[in-house]
Amino acid sequence: MRIAHFCDSHEGRPDGVSRSAALTVALLRDAGHEVIYIRPGPLFSWPFWPFTPSALQPDPQLCPTASPTAPRPPSAVSSSRQGAPRSPSPSPSPSLSSLLVPLPQPPRDGRLRSVPVPFRDVRIGLPHRTTLPFKPDLIHVHTTGPIGMAGFRLAAELDVPLVMTWHTDLLAYADVFPEIPIGAAWCAIALGLSWSPRDFLELTRPGSVRHNRLLILGRAMFARMSAAIAPSPKTATSFAGFSPLPEVHVLPTPVFPPAPAHSRLTRSHSPGWRRGGPVLLSVGRVSAEKDPSLLLHAFAAVVAAKPNAELVLVGVRLHRHRLHRLVTSLGLTARVTVIPPVPHEELVAYYLAADVLAFSSTTDTQSLVLSEAEAAGLPVVVADPHLSVRPDGSHRITSSPTPSSFANALLRLLDDRALHAQTAEAGLFATSTYQPSTYLARLTGLYERCLLSKKP
Repeated sequence: MRIAHFCDSHEGRPDGVSRSAALTVALLRDAGHEVIYIRPGPLFSWPFWPFTPSALQPDPQLCPTASPTAPRPPSAVSSSRQGAPRSPSPSPSPSLSSLLVPLPQPPRDGRLRSVPVPFRDVRIGLPHRTTLPFKPDLIHVHTTGPIGMAGFRLAAELDVPLVMTWHTDLLAYADVFPEIPIGAAWCAIALGLSWSPRDFLELTRPGSVRHNRLLILGRAMFARMSAAIAPSPKTATSFAGFSPLPEVHVLPTPVFPPAPAHSRLTRSHSPGWRRGGPVLLSVGRVSAEKDPSLLLHAFAAVVAAKPNAELVLVGVRLHRHRLHRLVTSLGLTARVTVIPPVPHEELVAYYLAADVLAFSSTTDTQSLVLSEAEAAGLPVVVADPHLSVRPDGSHRITSSPTPSSFANALLRLLDDRALHAQTAEAGLFATSTYQPSTYLARLTGLYERCLLSKKP
């Protein structure tokens, strides 16, 4: 198949959307499919091909059918972390390099001119008519920014099936990020919706008015899809407000075993990890939608019961001053370590050195962090009961999103060594049995059904 993927999350951004989209592209190419991956690139670089839909021709130099792969690191996991006996886990068939190292991409592989958003790790693709080096059989969109909307328009112009993975809960993010309502207005224009000025103004009103207008926009998007991919059962359930729906397929992104042993981090040589108490780990941004306040208030309750406990936050680039003020106000300065983003291949070292992953966000649609931690044998506690289901159908430990409930769940896992070991093994089993080959087979099966339904 020839597939075009559109994603507004730029290469190297430490988020699940960019990693999921890049992994999907790599797996498809490794399987022999011809794939072009369109996402934001530098502002001052030669742009992508000018748009000429009547002259879409394949160019093997610009769109190779496979990505280079790296040798697979060993998959065995070993650690002396409390209550988590380690044993070798099954090795997945594809290369581990898909997630553990930056994916090798051909030059100018669909990188569009883009501009950075001040004080945010976001780039906005410039509205620019683009083309592909071939006419795709199918278009797969991962986001709803300008690049994603270009995918919507191109699918309509070329009359090919459109598949979308719904990575971001726009309804939940709308009251947190000002760019969501602005982007929604852009989407309405790009989709050709006949909204009045009053309709657009509704996007500026928080609460139910904006929520209802976003539901209308969502229905227009889903009406143009041949299929929608939900990365979790939680996300699939959230589609109810967008009815009528196309085919909906729950398809989590797979993850891989840890990096080689030479990259492992242990407390004996980890700065600030030498106090000997339990280590709670948080990975990712500390912006409002991730609810760092819930995490820190729950950790304060954990410290009250375990004074030598430590919280390590990895991946904090923005909002550090706000975070520091909250940590100071709770009297946790000596117990909290803040670490900026690290290369993804080094992140597994922190999983191996911690005792539990504390996940406080209730707005995530999937969170690869959960599965990545479990692939390293690290138990997780999730403050969102709707994210309890692992890819194999088993359940994680969850709590309600309150400090007391979250803290109690964390303490229960830290105090009960048998529960800790059982949870670690369940996570290892779930991630090892959900192979990338399974993900790829389900994805291509969905593509084929969309192509068959599109035929006259």
